[in-house]
Amino acid sequence: MSNPNCFQKKYMRFKIFLLTIGVALLIGSCTPYKNVPYYQDLKQDSIVTEQIINYSPIVLQAGDMIALNVVSLSREADAVFNYNLVRPNSTGANAATTGEITSTAQNAVVGYLVDKDGNISLPTLGPLKIGGLTLSQAKSALENKLSAALLSPNVEVRLMNFKVSVLGDVQNPGLFNIATEKINVNEVLALAGDLNTTGVRNSIFLIRETEGKREYVPIDLTSKKIFSSQYYYLKNNDVIYVKPNRDRVLATDSYAQRLSLLFSALTIVAVFLSR
Repeated sequence: MSNPNCFQKKYMRFKIFLLTIGVALLIGSCTPYKNVPYYQDLKQDSIVTEQIINYSPIVLQAGDMIALNVVSLSREADAVFNYNLVRPNSTGANAATTGEITSTAQNAVVGYLVDKDGNISLPTLGPLKIGGLTLSQAKSALENKLSAALLSPNVEVRLMNFKVSVLGDVQNPGLFNIATEKINVNEVLALAGDLNTTGVRNSIFLIRETEGKREYVPIDLTSKKIFSSQYYYLKNNDVIYVKPNRDRVLATDSYAQRLSLLFSALTIVAVFLSR
C-alpha cells in the first residue's frame, strides 16, 4: 500500500512546480516599464542645450535620381535641360518655368539618373560627374557646366528617390519617400507611427549601404547619445529594423501561446485541487 504522506509530498511538489511555471510565464510576458521610456539618461527637469555637430549633407551616389529646374536669361534654351524634369502638358505649358513640379500622365517626372561612374548626361553638353558631391556642390557644378550653353543659369537640384524603410515592431512599417534632404531617426520612426510598447528600444538596427559596403549599426533609443551619433541623420535607402521583445513573439506565436495557456490552466487546476 502506498504511503499517503509520500503521495501528498509528491502532490505538493507538483503543485509548487506548476505555480512556479505560472508565475514565471506571467512575469516573462510583461514588459518592464524601465525598458519603455526613451532617452533615460537625459536630464528632464530643466532645459538642456547642445550644439548640433553630427549632421552632414547628403552625398550623391550611383543610383540616385535627381531633378533639375534650370532658369536663365536664355529662357527658350532652358527647356532642353528641363525636359527630364517636367514634360510639357497637352496645352504646351511647362511647369518647370514656374518652379512647380508635377507628376501626371502628361507631366511626368523622369529625372537624371546618376550612373555607376557618378555621372549624369546633360543634353548637348554630355556627361557631368556629380557622384560624391552634396546637392549644393552639384548645383555649383551644374551652373558652371550650363554656362557654356546658357546665360547666367540658376539651377535647383532635388534628390527625387530619397526613401527610408522601417521594419519590425512599429505601428505602421513601410517604405517612406522623403521630401526633404534632412531627416533623422526620430522623424522616420514618427512616420511609422512610433514603436509599439513591445518594441526593443535599446537594440534597433540601422542598415546602410554606401559605396558598395553595407553597415549594420545598433541604435539605443533609451540613451540621449543617439542625438550626437553620426547615424542620427539618415541617408538614402537606409533601413531601420525594430526588434520585438518576448511579449510580441508570444502574442503572435500560436504554439507558444497555446503552451502558455496550458500551463496557466494546469496551475489553476492545481490551486483548485489544493483547497
